[in-house]
Amino acid sequence: MFFRTCLHAVFAAMLAFGPAIPGGAQAQGYQSARNYAPVINGFNVEEVRRLNPGVELHFDLYGSPGGVATLRIDGATRNLNLTEVEPGQYTGTYTIGTHDRIRPESGVTANLRLGNQVATSLLSESLLQPNAPRNRRGQLASQPRVERFDVQGSPDLGPGNELRFTVFGTPGARVEVAIAGARGVFFLPEVRPGEYDAIYTIRNTDRITADSRVTATIRADGRYATTVLGRPLLAGGRASEPRQARYCSNCAVVEAVNVIEVSGNGNYLGTAGGAVVGGLLGSQVGSGSGRTAATVAGAVAGGLAGRNIQRNMNQEQRFEVMVRYSTSGATQTLQYDNDPGVRQGDRVRVNNGVLTRDQ
Repeated sequence: MFFRTCLHAVFAAMLAFGPAIPGGAQAQGYQSARNYAPVINGFNVEEVRRLNPGVELHFDLYGSPGGVATLRIDGATRNLNLTEVEPGQYTGTYTIGTHDRIRPESGVTANLRLGNQVATSLLSESLLQPNAPRNRRGQLASQPRVERFDVQGSPDLGPGNELRFTVFGTPGARVEVAIAGARGVFFLPEVRPGEYDAIYTIRNTDRITADSRVTATIRADGRYATTVLGRPLLAGGRASEPRQARYCSNCAVVEAVNVIEVSGNGNYLGTAGGAVVGGLLGSQVGSGSGRTAATVAGAVAGGLAGRNIQRNMNQEQRFEVMVRYSTSGATQTLQYDNDPGVRQGDRVRVNNGVLTRDQ
């Protein structure tokens, strides 16, 4: 009896704790699924003219979606939490307080946490605009430069295709690229001194075309230089060029093609022959004055019939083509003895009355 009671207790305990085991494994699997490394693709600030109390510093960060983004500014009394306004885009504004000691060369560090992993990026630009007044302590180094900006285009600009960008310029700097039609900016790491290279994978939300404007910005010691890509993104293609107007003084469009029936005039031979035949037939009708009247009437009718027969024998077809010139809008009618071989709507050229198709 005691053994049966213990067995029942063990079985009840297994039922109580059993469902919790798969749930825990599922939660652990979900947690591990989120433990992939986050990535920061871009980090910038809207530069201001002064760093006085009350001035707002607006930051944008682009990276892995679904994370927690924070900023730390050297000389600031508090950190800034960024808000994810769109998947992978985080924004936030820091208002300078009276106790802050933020300077133009103050460093700004961004952290993007996703699960248990954190990605870090340092702001490569100054908080002040290039033409903003600076004190002697805030003087910056020499202007960085871009020597060459190139791209290895893609045969297709649809989602999933890759564009490889390369920038040659000042070593030890930071390079970012912005593409018209793509959200945000992305960084080019320095693969060799003064050479920056990275591959951009086109996203589903991008609207990149062959002639999209692409800008590279190189930043060093708070100063920057910008250049624009001078070639199309489509491999083997050319950026769209404005079409040149085509001027052609003898180009025209066929408006109509008419067939004209031309009848020949009856000659005397046909008229006389018809009158003789008609008179002979009329003389066979009646007698006396009636026969004379019939003879006269037959001669007149025969003459008319002979004339019509002669006219039908001489009947011809001619072709009349009306064209409208493309440049002036004027119309012209051309006549041909034979079919010119054109139809309404055909584009033609007119050379001394001769029609040729316009290729």
